[in-house]
Amino acid sequence: MGMLDGRVAICTGAARGVGAEVAKLMAQEGAKIVVVDPGVGGGGEGGDTRPAQATADEIKSAGGEAVANFGSVAKFDDCLQMVQQARDTFGGLHIVFNAAGMLRDKMFHNMFPEDWQAVIDVHLTGHFNVNRAAINLFREQNYGRMILVSSTSGLLGNVGQVNYGSAKMAIVAMARIIAMENQSKGITANVICPSADTRMTRSVPTPKDPAAAALREERLRRSRADAIAPLCVFLASEQASYVNGQVFHQRAGELSLYSHMRPVRMVHRNGGWTPETIAEVAMPSLQSGFTSLDSRGVHAGLPME
Repeated sequence: MGMLDGRVAICTGAARGVGAEVAKLMAQEGAKIVVVDPGVGGGGEGGDTRPAQATADEIKSAGGEAVANFGSVAKFDDCLQMVQQARDTFGGLHIVFNAAGMLRDKMFHNMFPEDWQAVIDVHLTGHFNVNRAAINLFREQNYGRMILVSSTSGLLGNVGQVNYGSAKMAIVAMARIIAMENQSKGITANVICPSADTRMTRSVPTPKDPAAAALREERLRRSRADAIAPLCVFLASEQASYVNGQVFHQRAGELSLYSHMRPVRMVHRNGGWTPETIAEVAMPSLQSGFTSLDSRGVHAGLPME
C-alpha cells in the first residue's frame, strides 16, 4: 500500500528537476499523474513535448500510471484542460503540485517590463491558474492537497531576482489565504522552498568571490532534486491533514519550518509620532530588530531535531 493509493495528481514543471522527481515518487506511492510541462527553455523560450512525455513514459515503465500534458500554467484555459484531463483519464483529481518555473535574472535597474511580466506570469499567475482550476472540485469533494513552491529568493531576497523573488513571496500569501478559506473543506495548501541542483538553479550566475562560489557548488552537490520528493508526497497524503498554511524549506536532509511575518519589536507614543520623534526615539528603539540584508548562513544555528 502506497501513501497516495487511489489519488490523482497534477504535477506542473514535471519534465525535469524537482517536478519530475516529485511526480515519479508520487507515482511510486500509488498516485496517477498528469505530467505537465510545455518543455520551454530556462527563460521560457521555445517548447518541446518530449521531456514531459519522457517523464510520463518513465513512470509507466516503472509500473505506474501517467499521462503527459503540454499546456502552459500561464494560460487559465490550459489549466482547466489539465483538470479535465485528470478527470477524464483517471476519474478525478486530489493533488496539485506546482513546480513550473523559469528565470530572467537581471538587476532591477536593468530589468525590462517583459522580464518582469514573463516571470510573474509563470510563477505567480501560474500558481493561481492551476490551483484556481482545481479548487471548486476540491471543495465539492471535501478533499484536496495543494503544494505550492516558493523560494528563499522570496523569503530572504536575492540580488538580481526582483521578479522571481516578488512572485515567490506572493505565493506564500496565496497559500496562506487558500488554507484559511478552505480549512473547513478538507483542503490543505502548503509551501515548500526547495534548494536543489536543477537546470534552473544552475542557470543562476556563479558568485565572483571564490569562497562564495565554492560554497554554492558544495551546496548544489549535496542538494539532489530527489531529496525534495518525500516531503511533497507526505504533504499530498491524507496523513498530512493537520499541516495547513505552513512554509517549509528543504535542502538534502535539512528540513526547516519558517515562521510567518510577525512584529518583532514595537514602540508606542501617546499622541502619535512626528518625523522628529520617529528619528530620535522610534527608529533607535526598533533598530536592534532590523533584518540583515545578508541572507547567507540564515539557517546556521537553528535548533536541530
